[in-house]
Amino acid sequence: MKSRLLTIALGVLTAIGGFLDAGDLVTNAVVGSRFGLSLAWVVMVGVVGICVFAHMSGKVAAVSGRATFEIIRERLGPTTAGLNLVASLAVTVLTLVAEVGGIALALQLASSVDHRLWVPVAALAVWLVLWRVKFNVMENVTGLMGLALVGFAVAVFLLGPDWGELGTQLVPNVPAQESPAVYWYFAVALFGAAMTPYEVFFFSSGGVEDSWTVKDLATSRLNVLVGFPLGGLLSIAIAACAAIVLLPAGIQVDSMSQLTLPAAEAGGTLLVAVVIVGMVAATFGAALETALSTGYTISQYLGWSWGKFRRPARAPRFHLAMILALVVAVGVLMTNVDPIAVTEYSVVFSAVALPLTYLPILVVANDPEYMGEHVNGRAMNLLGTVYLVILVVAAVSAIPLMIVTEAGG
Repeated sequence: MKSRLLTIALGVLTAIGGFLDAGDLVTNAVVGSRFGLSLAWVVMVGVVGICVFAHMSGKVAAVSGRATFEIIRERLGPTTAGLNLVASLAVTVLTLVAEVGGIALALQLASSVDHRLWVPVAALAVWLVLWRVKFNVMENVTGLMGLALVGFAVAVFLLGPDWGELGTQLVPNVPAQESPAVYWYFAVALFGAAMTPYEVFFFSSGGVEDSWTVKDLATSRLNVLVGFPLGGLLSIAIAACAAIVLLPAGIQVDSMSQLTLPAAEAGGTLLVAVVIVGMVAATFGAALETALSTGYTISQYLGWSWGKFRRPARAPRFHLAMILALVVAVGVLMTNVDPIAVTEYSVVFSAVALPLTYLPILVVANDPEYMGEHVNGRAMNLLGTVYLVILVVAAVSAIPLMIVTEAGG
């Protein structure tokens, strides 16, 4: 029983690391420095959405013993699944570029060494973990270390803000200095950051890696219902730190180093060191998840052998797909591209791909051939349908808003 409880606890912490990737870190800080907490409602909407579809994905893995993407290809056919693959893979690789860049930027904060020198080191470290470290060790360690991001929540209290004023910022409104179009552009970006496609494919495939069965449905549900909301609260804490310190000073976040300014004001060097550890762990964990998701989706679509539970020699194409994705990430980042800009664009394009990712999951979760008596109930289907409408609206509006606002100005 003790071992089972430990497994549940560590799985919950892993969900925190998966939720707080480079896109969430940067986007929440940018939003907090420009809009205060007036967009916190978007994070809450995103948390509920990712909980709904991650629950479906985990349930599919536990009941069928197969990853969601495998069933999507079988259930919907190669053409529809192929569209899903292209959309999710493009966003996942772009997100991987952002995550490797995020690791490099976080290491630059810790060392003052230019982030481009850290890029190949970060990618090599990710590959070594993917190649040599067992799945459960990998997810548990990164999840535990990612918990250091609680330092942002601690900073909010140490800063001693006017809680009444901070509370009034939670009311959705467009600040006088911002346009409605820019407000909604960042709303879509926040939503895309909360519901990046790789999360559900990783969660489902991870359930197969951990050999989930119907008996593990409670474990899956607990991971979802505790991990993701806690990740959402930490995201709001990051925005709150920026709203308390950066917004009044007129400082708009355009570098990773600015994320630590509130922590420095609140708790000095020690708290800065804690949040940097959390940032490195969260981005490293997300890089692992995005790289794995690349291998998972390609392998599951093409019917290749896959999984970290198999030795590399037994799943060579799965590992090769991840290596190639990491090579692409390094190649992009070694140019003069700004990792922060890549991060911001990745969350917007994530919003574009959302309907193609989540509609098939809803279809599979309602198929009795795969799910038997565990098909979705009415409440879950209602939530899933409502969110599909929101996903379509976000997808359709993302690119026009990006063009009109010049990516948020």
